[in-house]
Amino acid sequence: MKTKKTAGPAHAQGMRRAGERPRGYPSDLTDAQWQVIVPHLPAYVPGQRGRPRVWPPRAIVEAILYLDRAGCAWRYLPDSFPPWPTVYGYFAAWRDDGTLARLHDALRAQVRAAAGRDPQPTAAVIDSQSVRAADTVPKPTRGWDNAKKVNGRKRHIAVDSMGLLLAVVITAASVQDRDAARPLLWNLHRTCRHIRLIWADAVYTGKLSTWAAAMKMTLQIVPRRNPHAFEVLPRRWVVERTFAWISKHRRTVRDYERLPASHEAMILWAMTALMAGRLAQPVHLSNTHLAHQGAVVSPNLLGLLSPGQRASAPRPGIRQ
Repeated sequence: MKTKKTAGPAHAQGMRRAGERPRGYPSDLTDAQWQVIVPHLPAYVPGQRGRPRVWPPRAIVEAILYLDRAGCAWRYLPDSFPPWPTVYGYFAAWRDDGTLARLHDALRAQVRAAAGRDPQPTAAVIDSQSVRAADTVPKPTRGWDNAKKVNGRKRHIAVDSMGLLLAVVITAASVQDRDAARPLLWNLHRTCRHIRLIWADAVYTGKLSTWAAAMKMTLQIVPRRNPHAFEVLPRRWVVERTFAWISKHRRTVRDYERLPASHEAMILWAMTALMAGRLAQPVHLSNTHLAHQGAVVSPNLLGLLSPGQRASAPRPGIRQ
């Protein structure tokens, strides 16, 4: 009896035969994904003040995504990436000057447009999640969540109806959800001016609805019908799925960051990687769920397709 010969044994990441070129990591960007990200990064101007750029921006971004996904320490970055002080320098600079936030918001608008939705959402879902903190997290920014029995920090997020991140606030785990919801809703009102409806759970009942009404937002509570059994709650399951997306990145499963802003940046990079992957998908994969609605392909996606794919892609005015 003959057996089918396989291509060979599976090799662990980083192992290769003699003479074989080194392979990339699963977190590395494809060319299509890089073309989605690069227009939103600061352009290098020759002759400007400071040290000249040595490492290409793509290597810097891939190093940040590797660290975010693998969860390693900065000093443990593989030598196939730029030196860790260089990578961290870009990470901190893009975090502080707003480059990361602008990149994330621009990709979110493109993903919504590619799905046939308005780039600016009008409804949001809010929730929180407590995560344990490592010994690198200072005592003033951590706390004890007695309900979840977690010593660490708490991330409060707002997402749209697709589960895309709109706003995030990092606090100590001891901060109550209704107290942290005020800065969360304020950030949401400041960055997404069209939000009018907020879905939340029963923890947010109280004076928060009155405070939200002052910003022309309506807080709608989605209660549990059976508090002692699992059930998929309308609207609220969307934000739970977003927490699952974020937790796929090991750097966000536990909080290792000294600064709350760094943990927020790791969350934004996790969602940026997810949205870049969606925008770089072929049209027959990314818009299959919209075919019956006669949706059109976003102009942002057309430039990433091959000539044959562009010819068959739905265009404005042509319903398929």
